Amino acid sequence: MPGTSREIALLTNPTSGKGKGARARDAALPRLRAAGLVVRNLAGRDADEALDLARQCVADGVDSLVVCGGDGMVHLGAQAVAGTSTRLGIVAAGTGNDVARYFDLPRKDPLAAADRVIANRTRTIDLARSGLKYFVTVMAAGFDAIVNERANRMTWPRGQMRYNLATLAELRTFQPLPYTLELDGTVLRLDAMLVAIGNGPSFGGGLRITEGAVLDDGLLDVVIIKTMTKPDLVRTYPKLFKGTHVHHPQYEHHLVRSVTVAAPGIVAYADGERFGPLPLTVECAPGALTVLA
Repeated sequence: MPGTSREIALLTNPTSGKGKGARARDAALPRLRAAGLVVRNLAGRDADEALDLARQCVADGVDSLVVCGGDGMVHLGAQAVAGTSTRLGIVAAGTGNDVARYFDLPRKDPLAAADRVIANRTRTIDLARSGLKYFVTVMAAGFDAIVNERANRMTWPRGQMRYNLATLAELRTFQPLPYTLELDGTVLRLDAMLVAIGNGPSFGGGLRITEGAVLDDGLLDVVIIKTMTKPDLVRTYPKLFKGTHVHHPQYEHHLVRSVTVAAPGIVAYADGERFGPLPLTVECAPGALTVLA
């Protein structure tokens, strides 16, 4: 819109995707400024500093916080803008980019992503909240979380292959976990391979674990994969990319406003980031995030 001077903050994770975040920023920044936006160009040395910068911008009342990076940066941005009038924009430059997928935002073209920010069209969605922390995509609390822990300790290889190797490594010793779940007040006790809590339908670069999850229905999707043999788990894994695992007899799906999940020794991951040890209570925060979509 000519003549406006919307002020936005452009926040980059310089290390995102081997420097992809910084390259995407360098492409998007001139496009945003050429459109007449007032842009604060910010980069945190680490996640804590980036979050402080983001919160300061929101406190200053910027129109939008635009994050340059992957789902980890979206996760960080959501902490800062949740429940405020500041909107979240996304210039995708990560490995998974699931949130960009949700809104059909460009995942390989920072100029096209900048144009979406300039267009200023919004969509309001729910977030999932646990204590004072939020997540946008999926919380993994089981086999998938253990894989994440291992993948984070690995330095080689990069990208999706690291997760595939970590999956194979963990499968060798993995035993089903004893879970206690409280779903809107109803208690379930069962052994399962994993429990996933979805605000959105996918995580990990298109793994559609919570297939069918709707971003603005005021509900969370809780998926339980009950005990199955290791060969069966290996066969089922590729189906997660298509969302066809929902037909497996050991798959169970619940729609809830609130869920408490407990299992021994598990650290939950959400938006691909280490979130916290179980037990955790997660509730839906309806309409908590407005995205430039």
